[in-house]
Amino acid sequence: MIDVACALEYLHHGYSSVVIHCDLKPSNVLLDEDMVAHLSDFGISKLLGEDESDLYTKTLAKLGYIAPDTSLKYGLDGLVSTKCDVYSYGIMLLETFTRRKPNEFEGDLSLKQWVSYSLPEAVMDVVDANLVTSTGNRFRKELDLVASIMKVALDCCAESPEGRTNMKDVVGMLEKIKFQLLAC
Repeated sequence: MIDVACALEYLHHGYSSVVIHCDLKPSNVLLDEDMVAHLSDFGISKLLGEDESDLYTKTLAKLGYIAPDTSLKYGLDGLVSTKCDVYSYGIMLLETFTRRKPNEFEGDLSLKQWVSYSLPEAVMDVVDANLVTSTGNRFRKELDLVASIMKVALDCCAESPEGRTNMKDVVGMLEKIKFQLLAC
């Protein structure tokens, strides 16, 4: 997931034109022989001009990964910005650590809400049990770090685009968590 975050950071901040992927989901992330993740399928991606921070599009990503500010406010004409990719990344991060799909919830409950209601006290109720296998003191540290990752994901999925973090900060936070995990 750090590889994907680094790719999005480059698309959003490291190139002369801002590139919005617009269709970030697990099936558009490919792993190479070294298990390095690469973004794929830029078929509906958008380039922002120098003066633009967002734009409208008629091509929308898959429901479940699409930001509410893109799909709900504007119906079929979606307003997209880098914050839409950030939202989709957050959903993918939640999906990766819970092994639950964003569209498998019924009623008003969403993956984001399900995780949010469980943090920080009941993180083991939502996290994939295969990810935390240690015992004792190391178990507690790993659990705290997984809760930190879930918090990063929820920050990416804030309802308001202005409330979402940017990919530079996401990469920094995830790298810090990775370092802490390796130090355990």
